[in-house]
Amino acid sequence: MEPVGVGARLASSIVVPLVKKLFVSDGPGADLVDRPVRISSLVSFQGEKRTLSDREFQKIAQELVRQAIQSTGMSERLPAYEQNAVANAVQHSLSSLGRIHMDDVQAVQLGHLELSRQLRANNPAATVGLSSDAVLLHASVLDTACLHILHFFSTRSSFIPRTLLEQSRRLAEISSRIDLLIMRTPSPADGDFEKRYLQYVADKHGKLSIFGLDLPSSTNSWPLDVAYLSLEATGTATGGMPSVLPADQALAGRDRVLLRGVAGSGKTTLVQWLAVSTTRAARRLDERLLYLHGLVPFVLPLRSLTRGGSPLPLPDQFLSSVGCPIAHAQPIGWYDRVLTSGRGLMLVDGIDEMPEGEREDARIWLRDLISAYPQNQWVVTSRPSAIEENWLSDEKFSELDLAPMSRDDVASFIKRWHEAAGSGDAVAKELLYAVRAKPELDRLTTNPLMCALICALNRARRGYLPDSRKELYDAALSMLLSRRDRERGIYKSDTMRISETHQVQLIQKLAYWLIRNGRSEMSAEDAVNLLSQALTAMPRVAEVGEARKIYRHLLVRSGLLIEPSDNVMHFIHRTFQDYLGAKAAVEDLDFDFIVSNAHLDQWEDVVRMSVAHARPRERPRLLNGLLERGDSVQKIRHRLHLLAAACLDDAIELDPTVREEVQHRASKLIPPRTTGQARALAEVGPVALELLPGPEGLNQDEAFATVLAAARIGTDAAIPVLSRYRASRDLRLRTELAMSWSRFDTDHYAEEVIGHLYEDGLYFIVSSVQELQSLHRLGGRSSLKIASAIDPEEIVASCGRNGLVNLWIAIDLQCSSWEWLSAFPCLADLRLDTNLPHLDVSSLKAVKSLRNLQISAATTVAGTEMLPDYVVIQQK
Repeated sequence: MEPVGVGARLASSIVVPLVKKLFVSDGPGADLVDRPVRISSLVSFQGEKRTLSDREFQKIAQELVRQAIQSTGMSERLPAYEQNAVANAVQHSLSSLGRIHMDDVQAVQLGHLELSRQLRANNPAATVGLSSDAVLLHASVLDTACLHILHFFSTRSSFIPRTLLEQSRRLAEISSRIDLLIMRTPSPADGDFEKRYLQYVADKHGKLSIFGLDLPSSTNSWPLDVAYLSLEATGTATGGMPSVLPADQALAGRDRVLLRGVAGSGKTTLVQWLAVSTTRAARRLDERLLYLHGLVPFVLPLRSLTRGGSPLPLPDQFLSSVGCPIAHAQPIGWYDRVLTSGRGLMLVDGIDEMPEGEREDARIWLRDLISAYPQNQWVVTSRPSAIEENWLSDEKFSELDLAPMSRDDVASFIKRWHEAAGSGDAVAKELLYAVRAKPELDRLTTNPLMCALICALNRARRGYLPDSRKELYDAALSMLLSRRDRERGIYKSDTMRISETHQVQLIQKLAYWLIRNGRSEMSAEDAVNLLSQALTAMPRVAEVGEARKIYRHLLVRSGLLIEPSDNVMHFIHRTFQDYLGAKAAVEDLDFDFIVSNAHLDQWEDVVRMSVAHARPRERPRLLNGLLERGDSVQKIRHRLHLLAAACLDDAIELDPTVREEVQHRASKLIPPRTTGQARALAEVGPVALELLPGPEGLNQDEAFATVLAAARIGTDAAIPVLSRYRASRDLRLRTELAMSWSRFDTDHYAEEVIGHLYEDGLYFIVSSVQELQSLHRLGGRSSLKIASAIDPEEIVASCGRNGLVNLWIAIDLQCSSWEWLSAFPCLADLRLDTNLPHLDVSSLKAVKSLRNLQISAATTVAGTEMLPDYVVIQQK
C-alpha cells in the first residue's frame, strides 16, 4: 500500500478547520509581534492559554483518521480496534508540538515532511504494535496535518510577512497541488490493477517501429525515450497571433486539444509519447510531467474501435475494444471512478481513419463522453482535410497543427536514425549533404515518415537516392519485398519464394479493397478470400501454396502488413496502402471511379498517386475529370481544383495544355483567405509558389494566409515569395515570417527576410545558435524569443549585448541561475514561459536594468522579495 493512497487523500476543506483548533487565536496586540514565536506557546492543548481539552484533542485525531479511512476505502482492511489505535497514535504525535524546540519561522523553513518526521521521532512509541497498513496511515495523516499546520503558521497576522512571504505563497500552492494530487490518487481498491494497466501501456507503446531498421544486425523497434523527437505545433494565441509550442506540451495548460497533421507527420507517435509519459509520471514525480501525474491513459485508435463496423465503445468497453489482454481484470466500476474524478487522459487517434460518413457519429460520441465526464484531458488527432475548421470548438477544444520538421529537426532525425542503425555519424552527414542538394528530397524530409524512408534507402542502396516521391515509394517497396530477405539471408531451399512483382500484385489488391470500402483494417478471412480470387489468374504463384499460406508469407516477409490482433490486418502505414491501392486502380482503368471519389479526404493521396502511376496519355483523363467535376459541383470545386494542382507535382510527363489549364483553375482560388485554405494550398507543393501573388491589393487576412501557405511549403524556393511581404507592418504576418525561419536555410532567409522585418512590437524567434549568430551579424535585435533549448553561454556569446531590451524565453532552459542575464545591460522586460511548477527568480537581482517580469500563471514563483521594488511582476 502506498502512503499517498492513504492519509494524503485528506482534502484541505476537511483538514484546515481541525488544524486551527490545535492553536490559540491571535489576541489583542498580535499584529505588533515582530519576531518568530515558539510553537509550544501557540498550542491550545497545554499551558496557560489552554482551550482544548484532552477529549476534544482526541476527537480531532479521530476525525482526521476517520476522514482518511473514508476517502480511501480502507475500512475493510483495518479493523475498528486498529483504527482507534491509529487515532491515538496521531494524537500522541501531534502532542509533540507542545514540546518541540522550534519557532514558527523555523518550522515553515523546515517543510511539512521534515516536521512530520520530527514529530514521529519525538514519540516513537506511538506506533508500537500497529500493522504496516496502520503505520502508513498514521504517517500519511500526520504528513497532511503538518502541511496545513505550516500553512496556518504562515497566514497568522503575527507571522513575519516580508521574510517569509514567498515561502507562504509556496505553501499555499503546495496545498492546492496536494488537493489536485489527492483528486488524482486512485482508491486502494483500484491501485493494484492500475499499476498493472500502466505497465501494460508502457510496454505496449514504449517502443517505436523505425522504418528500414530490419536489415542485418538491426532491430525494427527502438525505445521511445531514445527515438522520440519533440516536434513543434502551431496554433493561434490570444489576440489571433500565431504561436508555436513543443507538441508534447500541447496539454500543458490545455484540457482539450484537436491536433491536425498530414500523413506521417508524427500524430500517432505523439499519442504514444503522451501515454508512456503518463505512466512514467505515475512512477516518479517529474516536475516537467506534473500535468500528467495521476492520469490514466486510454489510447483509442479509431480504426480499431470501429473494426468490422462495430459501434464506438462505451467507457466500460475501452480496454476490450483495443484488445487489452487484462481488460477482464478491471475492477467493477473502475472506469467510472477514473473518469468521474477527472483522471482520464483520452487519446483518440485518427478521425481521418473513419469513413467520412461516420465522422459525425464520432463527434456525437465525443460530445456525449465529454458531457458525461467533463473534467478529463483530451487529445484528438486527424489529417487536416478530414474535418473542417473548428470541428470541436463547441466542446472547447484548442486546435493545433503539427509543423513540418525544421532543418535542425531533420538533421537530428537523420543522426538518430543512423545511430539506431549502427551506421555511424559520417554516413548521416553524407546523407544530410545529399538531401540538401536535392530540393525535392529536402522538402520530403520535413515529414518524419518520408525522412525515415530516405534514411533506409540511403543505407540499403549505398547512397543512391531517388528524385521523386513515386521513385521513393518504388524503391522502398523493392527494399521491403525482395532485397530484405536476400540481404538477411533468409532464403533456403525449402523457403516459399514469390517474386517482387507478384507480391506487389497481391498486396495491392488488398490495398484497393480497403480503399474502396473506406477502411484501414480488414479481417484475415477477407484477406485470404481476396488472395484466393487473385490466385486464379496467377497460376505460377498458386503453385507455391494455397491462399492462407501465401497470406502468412506476405504478413511475415513483406514488411508491409501487420496483424495488431488476431484475425485483423492492416498496412504498416496508410501511405503504403494509398500508394498500392492507387496502382491497382490505374491498372484496372478505374479513372472515373477515382474522380467520383476524389472529393473524399481519404482519397486525396490515392488520387495523387494515381496520377503518378498513370501513363502520360492517361493523366489528362484524370486531371480533366477533376476539373470538370469541380466545375459542375460548386461545393467541392475548391478542393478538386486544388487537388488537381497538387497532382502536377507527381505528373512527370503531361500535356502542356492540361498543365496550363490546371494552373489556371488553381489561380482562381488564390489568394487563400483562411488558415484551412492556406493549409490546402501548401499541399499543392512548390508548383503553388508560381501562383502566389505579392501583397499588393490583398487585405490583411489574405496576405497572412498567403505567407502561411508559402511558409508551409518549406523549400528555399519559397523565400522569394516570402520576401515580398517583408515590408509589412502587420504584426501577425511579421510574427509568422519570424516563426518560419527554422524551416529554411539560416543565412539565406536572414538576408532576404529577417533582416528586413519592421521591429516594432515583434519578437524575433530563434531556434538555434546559428540563427542567433546570424542576427548578430545583422546588427542584433532589441526583442528576442528563445524557442529551443540553447545553452545560456551560447546565448550570451552569440547575442548582441547592448541592444537586447526584451527577452522572451519560451522553453525550459537548463540553468540553475538567471544571473547570466546580467550580461545584457539594457534588458528591461523578461518573459519566462515554463512548464515547471516552481521557479526561483532571486538570481535576477543581478540584472540591474530589469523593470518588468512576466511568468506563467501556473508556476509558483520564489525569490521575488530579492528583486527591487521597481520591478513589476506579472503572472498570466
